[in-house]
Parts: sequence; C-alpha cells; structure tokens
Amino acid sequence: MTIAVDAGNTFVKVAVFRADTVVMYERFENEHFLEKISNLLNLYPEITDMMVASVSDLDEDSLRTLDTKVKIHVLDSHFTLPFENLYATPKTLGADRLALVAAASRAYPGQNVLVIDSGTCITYDFLDAQNRYLGGAISPGIRMRYHALHAFTARLPLLDIVEIDDFIGDSTSSAMTSGVLNGLVNEIDGVIGQYRERFQNLTVILTGGDLDFLSEQLKSSIFANPNFLLEGLNYILELNKNP
Repeated sequence: MTIAVDAGNTFVKVAVFRADTVVMYERFENEHFLEKISNLLNLYPEITDMMVASVSDLDEDSLRTLDTKVKIHVLDSHFTLPFENLYATPKTLGADRLALVAAASRAYPGQNVLVIDSGTCITYDFLDAQNRYLGGAISPGIRMRYHALHAFTARLPLLDIVEIDDFIGDSTSSAMTSGVLNGLVNEIDGVIGQYRERFQNLTVILTGGDLDFLSEQLKSSIFANPNFLLEGLNYILELNKNP
C-alpha cells in the first residue's frame, strides 16, 4: 500500500492506495500534518511508501519523524515522468502540476487533455495527444480574488464565497461577488474555448477545492474528479519506487 499527500497552502489532502484503488481519503489543515499522517500509518501498517507534492513549506521535523516509519518521496522534476515535458523551465514546474499531468497521461492516453485545478490558484495544464506536456497558465483562485479586492482598496470588505443570484450586482457585496465568481466562470469557459479552437477532441478535467461550486456554473462540458492530483501522485510513485 502507498499514501499520496497533496500539501497545499492551507489544507493537506491525503489518499491511501492499494495498487491504483483509493482505500480512504482525508482532508485537514496543514498544522495537523504529523498527527494525521501518523494515525494513518498506524491504521494501515501495510503502507511502505509515501509520495508528497507540496506547494507550501512542510515542517522538516515532521518529515524526519515520518521518515522513520515510511519511505518518503518528495516529488520534483528529477522523477521519471510518464509524459514528455516540454515546459521551458521544468525545474520551476510545481509538483502539483506534474502530478495532474501524470494523471491525465494515465487516464486519457492518446487524447488532448486540459486539466484545471481550482485551488488557491487556478492552474491550467495541457497534455496533447502525443503525450507531450506543452504548459498552461496560472491565475488567482476565488479566495485570492476576494482577498485582493479587500487588501488593495480602502473600503471593500473581505467576503466569503456565496452563490451568485444575478450577474448584475445591486450592492457592493453582490457586485464584488459577481466580479469574482462570474468573472472566474467566464475566464474558465473562455480558456476552454481557446483550447478547443486549437485542439480537436479536447477532454477537460476539473479538480481542486472549489470543484463542486465551479462544476455547476461552467457552460463547457467537463469531467469532475476530486482525486485527480492524488491519483497522479500515486502513478508517479509506482513508476519510481522500484526502478
């Protein structure tokens, strides 16, 4: 058994795998990393390896403690990948994006695939039908957009995510909500449209923390998969743990 860990800026997402099947999934705040992973290792003593993708700074002491219980792999550009990486600066490509593209390579061979990850940032990653990663885009996520409106103005409030009733906001709060949510939905639909104009038979995958909200709002045809990144991590681990 293996464990895949997606350590984001605020939350850690974890899945335990038996081969390529998810046995369990858990999401928790970063500060509980050592406690939660230790509990999982005690609950599933068959776990031998752990693959970590981190866009935050995980506590080194916690990793050293866990390293006595399980073999830890921290994903970076040096791992064997199941696709050809044509990114101009491969060493700067985030581990989360590597895992997403790996999942696309495994799940949709021979297809043009756009993976959209809706977290702190919105990332767009494209794998073509020849199994070549061409790159993508990075955009502010929902909470980052709300925070920017509040932080860079004198009087705009900091809002929580609420569903939009109409794209015409009739108050400051509803106007901000329209600008953030309606703007983001139109951005994503527009980006999908750009890719569909250039690449035929495009498969679009939506994943990430804001998946549920966005999947209901988008006009474009998509496949929603909340565990896509973790599946990619597990796939890369399987390719690398027994070279």
